[in-house]
Formats: sequence, structure tokens, C-alpha cells
Amino acid sequence: MASSSGAGSGNERKLIRVPSTDAHARFNLSPVPSVEDDEIESINRRNYPETDQDDSGEEVDLTGGAYDSTTTVTMFDHNHDVTSSLRVQGHGGLVTDVAYVVHKHYENFQTIDWLKDLMRSRIRHRNLRSQRRKSWRQRFTFLFDTWSGWICVLLVGILAGFVAGFVDIGAKWMSHWRSGVCTPAFWLNREQCCWASSKVEFDDVHNEICDNWKSWSHIFGFTETAVAAWFFRYFMFIFWSVIYSTFIVILVVGSAPYASGSGIPEIKTILSGFIMYGYLGKWTFLIKSIGMIFATSAGLIVGKEGPFVHISCCCGNIFSKLFPKYGNNEARKREILSAAAATGVSVAFGAPIGGILFSLEEISYYFPYKTLWRTFLCCMVGALVVRIINPYGNGHEIQFPVEYNVPWATFEVIPFIGLGALGGLWGTLFIKTNIRWLKYKKTSRIGRYPRAEVIILTLITAFICYPNQYLRLTMPELIRRLVGQCHIDDHMDLCDYVRDKPIGTATAKLYAAEAGPGLHRAIWQLFWALIVQMTLVIFTIGIKVPSGLIVPSISIGAIAGRLIGIITEQIAFQNQNIALLRRECGVSNEHCVTPGLYAVVGACAFLGGVSRMTVSLVVIMSEVTGGLSYIVPLMITALTAKWVGDAFGEGIYEENVKLSGYPFLENRESFRFSLKAGEAIRANRSGENPPLACIYQDGMTIAQIDALVRHQPHSVYPVVISADFPCIVGQVQRRDLLVVLKSRKIQLEYEKPKSGSLNRKMSVVSMSNLLNKSGQAASLGRRRASIALQASKILQLHKLVDRAPIIVTDQTPMEAVVDMFRKLGCRQIFVTKNGRLQGILTRKDIIRLMHDANVSGKFDD
Repeated sequence: MASSSGAGSGNERKLIRVPSTDAHARFNLSPVPSVEDDEIESINRRNYPETDQDDSGEEVDLTGGAYDSTTTVTMFDHNHDVTSSLRVQGHGGLVTDVAYVVHKHYENFQTIDWLKDLMRSRIRHRNLRSQRRKSWRQRFTFLFDTWSGWICVLLVGILAGFVAGFVDIGAKWMSHWRSGVCTPAFWLNREQCCWASSKVEFDDVHNEICDNWKSWSHIFGFTETAVAAWFFRYFMFIFWSVIYSTFIVILVVGSAPYASGSGIPEIKTILSGFIMYGYLGKWTFLIKSIGMIFATSAGLIVGKEGPFVHISCCCGNIFSKLFPKYGNNEARKREILSAAAATGVSVAFGAPIGGILFSLEEISYYFPYKTLWRTFLCCMVGALVVRIINPYGNGHEIQFPVEYNVPWATFEVIPFIGLGALGGLWGTLFIKTNIRWLKYKKTSRIGRYPRAEVIILTLITAFICYPNQYLRLTMPELIRRLVGQCHIDDHMDLCDYVRDKPIGTATAKLYAAEAGPGLHRAIWQLFWALIVQMTLVIFTIGIKVPSGLIVPSISIGAIAGRLIGIITEQIAFQNQNIALLRRECGVSNEHCVTPGLYAVVGACAFLGGVSRMTVSLVVIMSEVTGGLSYIVPLMITALTAKWVGDAFGEGIYEENVKLSGYPFLENRESFRFSLKAGEAIRANRSGENPPLACIYQDGMTIAQIDALVRHQPHSVYPVVISADFPCIVGQVQRRDLLVVLKSRKIQLEYEKPKSGSLNRKMSVVSMSNLLNKSGQAASLGRRRASIALQASKILQLHKLVDRAPIIVTDQTPMEAVVDMFRKLGCRQIFVTKNGRLQGILTRKDIIRLMHDANVSGKFDD
């Protein structure tokens, strides 16, 4: 930020004046005339890049020639295949006027200018519309541009659906490979392998047992019941887990560091207008797609559903480059990315409506009405492709189907609220411990060895999980068993009840009964699984592999919910005569309490406690399970989890954004303290009084501007009339000044051998578009003008200046300034007092002020 002036007792701000390298002419804001030899050497020492290239492949070739008193700078825009040249007009051989085309792309780690990008998009659309009747080619171009948004989201949905199906099938097959192999067809997972078997049995956790599926101990000749066979299967389970994790961590750390994590915090920041080149690139897309298969197959407590948001946004970024309407405009591109983020949830869970609400509630920063319909199409296409591929093997796109429709009792509101409170407390505990662990890793030796960290964590996870049959399952398989209802022919431990009434047929009704020994055994194993997952997930989230938090949270919540459901079921069975239970449980005793429903509600509670989602979470859980009859219990739980969690802090995504230091301005956070814009500038100075880096409209030399952009590397500089009268007239981008300095350096290298020491002329730059008849800048003083005209040429750069900056007075309330940053997407706002420039407020300044006000209590009265 170009900081404001000092806060002395009534002292006015002093604008910075870079000392000139000579005692002659000053610098006027314009492009490039000649400079003295010492200035030539000074500028030649600067290492300006020959080519400026961004993530989309646009290159700007900066060349300049000067065969007389003219200067030409040529820019090549490969996205438009148009060459725009800087037209030069001479005024008596003394004035060089450069019509400069401002960059349409941004540098890395910058914030986009929403207003300028949207304005440029509207101008482009009007130009295409006005030219559509000239020829059939122009009309086709206009129609293609009009429908490009729909075509782009259609392609994104198709590709995201195919990737989701590929990842789901691959992850399930590789996870089962750790325990055995299908000998007739090794490419089949355990469930598919047993489809063709005539005799299929099930173990205590409902895993298939058939002749076609062979365990590793059987393949290597061990007797299945021998102790040595169990330890050999244990070894192979750990061996394959380590192989998977080692492969993917080497691939991620060495080739695509952006492929680690879930990506949701970064996607939130990118959609708010932040530039992160490479984060949505093709290589990141490929590595993360493969990495999700290996990371989840290794048995780590991570999910693949969260990273699907990142993967889908990579698809959106890749396809948006095919359409100039979105590929060349960062603000419009974010409309495609918002639709892609929603599609990530749609293909991950088979929840298209929940994906739309997730993008609207949790991810998107700019979500216009037309984007809603395109998002609707994108999510629908993605879910349809997943259904066609059928990766879950259940004939539909629902991942955790609930095949019961038993009404819930009124008294169950009490345990539902209790589950919501537990979810909020667990979310708070996880967020605080995980963030503290990630901060510790940044400053310790652990963070220096990400490969070793992943391998050791995999060893520990596999070593602890294998003895527990429920932890040996993949998390989606475990969740599917926890949310399901027991049937007549189920013989797993979770369905072991002591039935008093005989069971007649397979369609007979199941009545409540006392828990059997298998159920007691399952309770203790699930309790141990709950402790293990809650502990390991704290240290796993944040490692250098693709890792999502959504499925681990659902798994932990489902375990806790199932345990509470079993306890509630047994209490209701043993106390049917209590007045609270007699009405709904004392008549038929049929399904008074459904433990599987508690697993669904618990999953909603724990995920809501971590993410702080509400509306989208309820819809996602309803679509994921298909349990539309349980909307009210889910709403009660989600709201309770959010209330409890918000009492202790923010959600995991917001905390990760703060931990990474991204300039994300939260829409939902309020600025609670009365502060004026002038006071905010003084608060940002922290007691210092630095001068404001600005450019004078006339009277500066090229050497001074060169020193300014090197010593004050801000993204934008205000243009004021003079040091004595700092009235703002516009702003100029640093990247544009660098281009001009580069072109001038090339011109001087050509002119120097030609003119030798006779051509010792100063470059005077002017940002004013007013010239008198002699070619002199009208705002130059007589003395400075005479010196300038005797010893230099005037370089006109007024076409670089943006003459419509956002300006507020020092008495503007900060609430209004914060709303301007949020709703207008401003990059910076200039603050004036009595027409004189006082300072600049940037997005980072606002974030810092809001943190000081809301967290540190700096402005408490």
C-alpha cells in the first residue's frame, strides 16, 4: 500500500520526491524521450524481462525503435491475434505522444479490478453486437459469443463427471487391493469380483467372502486360520498403504505443490478476485486427479470429495480459455469457476441442488442471476454423467442411500440437539488443534520434510487401523454401513439383536429388541474407531497430498451418531412405560428408534461444526442419503452445530485462508466500530509517517520514475498535479510504467551509438493531455518549462492514466468503505481531504483493520 502521510499535530502530508540524477528538467508523466548517459546506464542496469507471460499464455513483446524523434511500442495479444501498436505523434520534434494499450491480464498474486473487467466485457459485447450485421462471419462470432457460457459449463460438467467416475472406481479398486485380489479378473474390486460367484457369504462387517476373491495370505500359501496368515495380511496392508502414499507425495511435492490439500480455501480466495496462476492449471488438474485415488487408497483419514471442487474449477479454467469472453476477462471467468465449484460437489456426492447452494453459500463471491442457471445446467450434466458411469454400483448416483422411511418420534429432538452441540464442540476442537499444528509445522523441522511426514503418518495409520475391522474399511464403505438399516438376513455385528418374536419371512417387520453380544462388540470397536479417526484427522489434514475434510467429518459424525442411536434405542426399549415414550414406543414397539437415522444426523452435525454450513449442508445430506423425510432433524442439528461452533470461532475454511495470508474479504463479517477513512489511514501507519509514493502530472524525469517503481513497488501510483498542490487527477499501473521504461531502454540502446555524446537530452514525462502551441506541457512552470524545452523532449503518457479512480473523503465512514470494497470489488480507494490526497486504502488494509477491530479489540472505546 502506498501509505499515507504522517499524523503530526496539524502537519500536512509531504509527498515523496525522488531526487533527480541531475540538476535539470523534471519528469512529466508520458512515455519515452532521450536521457543523459548516466541515466542510460542506470536504466540499462535494470533487469526488465524481455517477455511478460501469464498463466493463459499471453505474451507481450516489448520492442521499440527510434529512427528519428518517434517511439513505437508493439504489443502482441495471442488471445485476440491482434497487434496493437503505440501510435506516436510528434509535436515539432519535441513531444512524443504514446497511445498505449493497457494490459488486460494481471500479475501473479494480485487482485483483479472487477469494475474495469466488467466494463470491458460490456464494451466488447456491444462492439460484437453492432458488427453482427456486416457479414455472416461476424454474426456467427456474435452468436458463438452469446452461447459460449452455456457451451463452456456443459463441457465442464461432462469432464468433471468423467473424472469423478474414474476417481471413484480407481479408489475403490486400489483400496481393496490392499487386502487381496480377484484372481479371475484382477481389475475388479471385491464387490464386483463376488457378483459372479455362486456362493457368497459375509463377515462381521458385511464384507463379501467368495471363492473368486483371494487374500494375500492365501495367494502366498498360508493357511487362512493360522496366526502367521493374519500377520502376513497385516504386513501386506501396511506395505500397499506405504507404496501408495510414497508415490503420490513424491509426485505432488516434486511436480505440483498446488495439488495438495482440499483447495476449497484457495478457491474461495480466487473467486473473490485473487490471482493465483498455476493453481488451476492443467498439470495441477492431472496430478490431483491421480493423487485423490492414491491418497484415499492408502488409508489416510482424508476424503476425495472436497478436492473435487478444486478439480472442477481446474476444468472450468481450462475450458474458459477456449472462449475469449471468459478466457481474456478475469471477472467473467469467475462466473464459470463458480459454476464449476458447484459441480464439484454435485459429482462428488450426487447432489446437484446441494452443489448449487454450496457454491452460493460457501464459495462464490460474485454470483449473478444468469450464473445460477448455468450452474444448474453444469451440476445437472455432471450428476447425469456420474449416474451413467455408475461408480457406486447401486444403480443410481446416491452415494449413501437410506432405504427406509420410518417416521421419527418427537422426543428424539432432544438427542438431535445433543448431536448438534457435540458437532459444534468437535468442530471447534478440531479447528483450533489443526490450525495450531499447521502453524507449528511451519516453524519446525517437520515442515521441512513433507515426504517423510506423509510416509510416517501412513505407517502409523495403517498400523493402528488394521486390527479394527471398521477402520479397515474405506470411509465411504463404513458410512454406508452406519447409515443403513438392519434387515432380516443381515448377520453383521451391528444387527445382532436378541429377538423374542420369531421371524417369519424376509419381508417380516423387525421389532425393537435387546442388544446381543455382537452389537456390544461392535459398540466398543466403533468407539475405538471414533477415537482413532478424531486423533489422526488432526495431523492428516494439511499434509502434502490431496486431502479433503468432508468425508472424514461425515465418517466421525456417523460413528458418533450410530453410537448415540444405539444407546437411545436401548433406553427406549427398556423404558417403554415412561410417559415421554409410551405414546410413540409403547404400542407396536416397531422401529421406535432408528440408529441409522442418528448416523445421518450425526454426520450432518459434525460436518456442520467444522464447515459452519447450514442450508447447503441440509440439502446435500438429504440428496446424499435420499432421506427426504428427515429434513427437520437435519435442520435442527445443522443450526445447533453452527450456533455452538460460532460461539468459539470461525469455520475451517476461513481459518485456513487467514493462516495462508490470502487477501480474502469476508462478505458475512461486519465492521462493528465507528471509524472514518482518515482515521483508518492513520491507524494503518502504526505510528510511522512514510511519504506517499505518487507521480506528478508534469515535471518528473524518466530516472525519477525508474527509481520510484524500483524503490516503491506498489501495483498502482496516484497521479497528482504537483507536490505543492496534491490534487489527484488519476492513477497509473506499475506494470504499464515498466513496459514504457523497457521500451525506452531499447530506444536508447539504438540512439546512443547513432548520436554519440552530442545527443545528451533529458526525458521529461507528462501525464497531462494539455499542450500549448509550442509543444510544452501547459502545467509546467515557466522556469521548468524553459529548462525542459532547452534540454529535452516531452514524453506524453496521459493515455496510461486512469482518470476515474474511486475517491472518498477522510470523513467517509469505514462501514461505507468496506461495503465499496465488497460490492464494487475495488482494488484500492483514494482518500482526500479538502481535495488533497491523504492516502490510499487497499483490500489488505481493510482486512487488517477488520482483524484489529473484531479480534484484537484495537478500536474498543
